Amino acid sequence: MPAENQTTAPPKNWETTATPPPTATPPPAPAPETPPQRKRGWIGWLLAALIIGGMAWAKVKYFPSPTAGEKGGKGGAAGGGKGGKGGPGGGGPGAKVPVQVYVVAATKLSDEVASTGSIIADESVTIQSEISGKITSLNIQEGKPVRKGQLLFTINAADVQAQLQKQEYNIKLYRDQEQRQRTLLAKEYISRQEYEQSQNALLTAQADLAALRVTLAKAYVRAPFDGILGLRNTSIGAYVSPGTAITTLSRVQPVKIDFNVPSRFAQSVRVGDPVMVTDEASAKQIEAKVYAINPQIDPVSRTLPVRAIYANKNTELRPGGFVKVNLELGETDEALQIPTEAVVPVASGYTVFTVKNGKAAIQPVNIGVRSDKVIQITKGLAVGDTIIRTGILQVKAGDKVAIQK
Repeated sequence: MPAENQTTAPPKNWETTATPPPTATPPPAPAPETPPQRKRGWIGWLLAALIIGGMAWAKVKYFPSPTAGEKGGKGGAAGGGKGGKGGPGGGGPGAKVPVQVYVVAATKLSDEVASTGSIIADESVTIQSEISGKITSLNIQEGKPVRKGQLLFTINAADVQAQLQKQEYNIKLYRDQEQRQRTLLAKEYISRQEYEQSQNALLTAQADLAALRVTLAKAYVRAPFDGILGLRNTSIGAYVSPGTAITTLSRVQPVKIDFNVPSRFAQSVRVGDPVMVTDEASAKQIEAKVYAINPQIDPVSRTLPVRAIYANKNTELRPGGFVKVNLELGETDEALQIPTEAVVPVASGYTVFTVKNGKAAIQPVNIGVRSDKVIQITKGLAVGDTIIRTGILQVKAGDKVAIQK
């Protein structure tokens, strides 16, 4: 095509005050590469696994199962480990509890009740005055024996003696009047009423005289029985009132021993039963005899008060002392006694663990006489029974046991 025939487009006129000319848009920035997704929390799982493993190791190492084999080796945490020499792994279902046993046999037993008691005098009284007054004489030799009726002290009673003498004069007058009135009544010179008045005056005066004589007798205090005087608390010239303790009087030959026995032995105690008494002061043993039993059991302590008597000819025992008492209730050769540690107290009484066919079983029992080492079984066991005496805390009913010597 010829050049002159080509039309050239006029150039566009871009005004600078109007919209600016478009500029080239820069290309968008490339997105950052996303790293490949990794498994999160692996560190936490690792720590948890280490803690659980450490706890399991500590359990096996320091807290082995009580039902582990008798000589078992190191078992697994759940009892699945391989046992070492002598038994299965620790804590397995077939593990046996090691125990020591006792075979019940008939033994000789002296049926005794041990108790404590107090010594009291056969007779004892506090010497006091029944009236007020000043002591005019004192015949008390401390710690010395006296006889019944012996004068101990006297109280000033001069006023009572004066009243007594006055009343004797009045009685003489009333007696004479009564005789004259009787004569007049016989001759019917007076009425019977007049005579009875004079008779009543005489009788009243005689009663007053008797009362004064009783009061005067109270001024002379005498020993009520044979005994030994205690320490006196007053002197001649002292003024005493009723109730003031002057001294004591005790009869110490014989002496009595008071003690209590449990109520379950109430039917076994009899008058005349021997009692072995041990004095705490001298450790000397003597034999007394039961002579009185209280008919009632003490509702507070549930014990039966018993009293024994001892001649005490050499004054071995002194009233007020403390003694240990052993009451003999009989003797048997067929008693069943087991070690004290084998008996388990429960809410309903007592039980023991017996061994039958290699397994532990619970057996209720009744107990009798007991000491610090053995307990008598009165019901629940028979000769030849095997009971567990050690390892009771680890045993349950139905557990297999391994008997050790």
